[in-house]
Amino acid sequence: MDECNNKKVVLITGCAKGGIGYEYCKAFAAHGCHVFASDLPHRLPDLADLPSDAVEPLELDVSSDESVAAATSKVLSSRARVDVLVNNAGIGATGPLAELSLEAFRRAWEVNALGQLRMVQAVAPHMATRRSGRIVNVGSVVGGVATPWAGAYCASKAAVHALTDALRVELRPFGVHVVKVVPGAVRSGLGRANAERLGAERWRMYAAFADAIAGRAGASQVGAATEPGLLARHVARRVLSPKPPREIVFGHMTGLFAALALSPLWVRDWFFANRFGLDKKLQEK
Repeated sequence: MDECNNKKVVLITGCAKGGIGYEYCKAFAAHGCHVFASDLPHRLPDLADLPSDAVEPLELDVSSDESVAAATSKVLSSRARVDVLVNNAGIGATGPLAELSLEAFRRAWEVNALGQLRMVQAVAPHMATRRSGRIVNVGSVVGGVATPWAGAYCASKAAVHALTDALRVELRPFGVHVVKVVPGAVRSGLGRANAERLGAERWRMYAAFADAIAGRAGASQVGAATEPGLLARHVARRVLSPKPPREIVFGHMTGLFAALALSPLWVRDWFFANRFGLDKKLQEK
């Protein structure tokens, strides 16, 4: 078997430069894998500085059945298999649930949750036939502990956690390992993108909380947030290990969120109310 066929084939979604997916590409390539770096068409030129001998750009929109089918077909035609799928593509959705547009909520669900399942359904049958493969679904600490001003994003990541837990057992008979990645606060382009999307929203009930809502959009990007390359290298190493783990929890604030998950709800509510400016009742108009 030639060297090309010996390389593990890794398909990664959401690989735009400046994001964690971009770092995943470098991390898996460093392990000698052949990486398909996928993203929306207008973002592909930004991937040109990745090593061309190890990373191949691929047009892919995880919210489109047709795009997923076409991209998967291209990978299988080129390399005959997918050894590792990294479901990294995701978008934020910041705003109070009582006012956030249903379109914003729907978009977060479509990309973050259904996008991952769409990719799994395209790739898993091929892995099952070979009785081999690894699927990596990227969740979030807020998928287990929801925060104010980001309920739509938290709900989509909670769905990812539930889907992953079910898939892990369902695909076990076929020799397919399913890994749930739970990052903490990691530096990426997510905060900037969240802030840009906020410009389209106009709060009525929550006008007095506009600054707090805007602050939540970039909350994961400040202070001691983990560098994306550090997370990517850790995940790649563990996913490619002989016995990949069921779950990888890594990054700044994972300890805090683990403690909050075990805390009584009144403690959690008190903490987030104080953290996000919801600790005082508004006066009647």
